[in-house]
Amino acid sequence: MAQGRLLFALLVLTPLNFGLAQADDAATAFFSESDSPLFIQDSGLLLDSAPPEIIGPDTDADPVDTRFEALEKDLKALKASLEKKDAPKPATPPAVVYPTVKVTGFFQADAGWLTQDSASRQQFGDIQDNRAFRRTRLAAVGKVAENVSYMLEMDFAFNGRPSFMDVWMDIANMIPVGTVRIGQWRQPFGLNELTSVKELTFLERPSMFGMSPFRQIGVGFHDVSGDENVTWAASVFGSATDAFGNSIGDRGYGAAARLTKVLMEDQCSDFLVHSGVGYSYVANPNKTIEYRNVPEFGGALAVPGTIPFFVDTLPIPADHANLLNGELAGTWGPLHAQSELRYALVDTKNGGTLVFPSAYAQLGWILTGEHRPYNKQSAALGRIKPRSVLGVKCGGSGAWELAIRYSWIDLNQGTVTGGELKNTAYGVNWYLNDYTKIQFNYINADLNRAPVGNSDTHIFAMRAQLDF
Repeated sequence: MAQGRLLFALLVLTPLNFGLAQADDAATAFFSESDSPLFIQDSGLLLDSAPPEIIGPDTDADPVDTRFEALEKDLKALKASLEKKDAPKPATPPAVVYPTVKVTGFFQADAGWLTQDSASRQQFGDIQDNRAFRRTRLAAVGKVAENVSYMLEMDFAFNGRPSFMDVWMDIANMIPVGTVRIGQWRQPFGLNELTSVKELTFLERPSMFGMSPFRQIGVGFHDVSGDENVTWAASVFGSATDAFGNSIGDRGYGAAARLTKVLMEDQCSDFLVHSGVGYSYVANPNKTIEYRNVPEFGGALAVPGTIPFFVDTLPIPADHANLLNGELAGTWGPLHAQSELRYALVDTKNGGTLVFPSAYAQLGWILTGEHRPYNKQSAALGRIKPRSVLGVKCGGSGAWELAIRYSWIDLNQGTVTGGELKNTAYGVNWYLNDYTKIQFNYINADLNRAPVGNSDTHIFAMRAQLDF
C-alpha cells in the first residue's frame, strides 16, 4: 500500500516539476534578450529596472523539491507506522485455571544375593536372596490457588499397601515464617533424609537412617534467603506415625529443625560447599525408644523371610530422645561428596542417658564428566543428567558413575546390645537418560553384636529405576 502511494506521487510530480522547469527557462531567456523597458499591458506598470530574479530549478530553495522531500518523509513515516501496526504482537500467556494437577510416579525393582560367614549364619540363620519391588509410587502434585500447593503420594510396595508417603499442603507467603506445611512429609532433619530417594547414590540410605524421625504427620514451615544460600525449616509432629498417616497416643510428640548454608560457591567451575545442622526431639506414645536398621539393603521395614535387622536396640524404656546432626557436602565438576555425624541421646526411665553415635562419608565420581547439581531449595544434592542419552540418533552411552561409602553405627551402650555395624559399600551407577537408572552395589557388612560377636555378610545387589 505504501509503495503504491509513493509511485503515484512520483508519476504526478515528475511531469509537474519538468513543466515548471521549462517555464522558468523560457522566462529567463525572454528577459535576457530584451534590453528595453518592459511594459506589462494588463497592469499598465512600467518596469524601468532589471527584471526580478527568477528562482530557477538549480537553486537550493526550489519549493517543488522542498514539497517533494516533505511528501517523501510523510510516506516513509506512513510506511513505518503501517509496518509497526502489522507486526505480530507477543502472545499473552493463558490464565491459570485452578486447581492444577500433574501425575508423577516411579518404581524401583531390586535383586540381591548374599554370602555369609559362619558367625553371620549363627546370628541370623540362612538369609535368603531377595527380589522385590522396593518402591512403587504414584503421586499427584499441583495447586488449588496461587499460593496453595499440594502433594498426594501413595506407595504400593510397602506392607499394608497402599501406604501413605508424602501427603501435604503448602501455604506460601505466610510472613514471617515463609511457607507453612501441613500433613505428612519428611521432617526437616538430615541431609540424606531430604535427598530424594530417586537421586540416592546408593540403593539405601546409610545406617544412621534408623535414628531419624523421617516421615511424620504434623505442621511446620520452611523458607530460603533471597540469595538462596541459607535455608531454615522447623516442625512439630505426632511421633510414631504409621503407614496410613496415623499417630496414636497422648504423649507421642516430637519436633525437628534444620539450618543450612552454602559456605563457598564458584558457578564457573561448578564448585560448591554445603553445611548444615539439625535437631530433633522425640517422645514416643508407648514410653519406649527403639533404633534399628538393615545392612543398607532390603528396606527399612523387615518382613519375615527377607533381610533381617542387623542392628536393633529393642524397645528401651525412655521418656524421650534428643537427636543432634551435623552435615557437610560438596560438588566440584564430576566429583561430589557428603558426610554426616549424628548422636541420639536417650533419657531412660531409670534416670540415665544413653548415647548412640553414627556417621558416614561417601564420594562419587562421574566418569563421563557430568556434574551433580545442588538444589538450593531443598539444600541437597540433585539429579545427574547424562549428556549423551543412550540410544538417541548415533547412540549415546549415558552417564557412568563410581561411588564409595563408609558408614558406622554403634548401638552397644550399657545394658543395650543393639550391635555395632560397619558398612563399606561400592557402587556403579548407569544413567541411561534423565529418568532411567541402573545401579549395582557391593556391600560388606561387618557386625559386632551379642551373643555371637563379629560376623561378616557380603551383599551383591542391583536396582532398575524408572520415574516420570
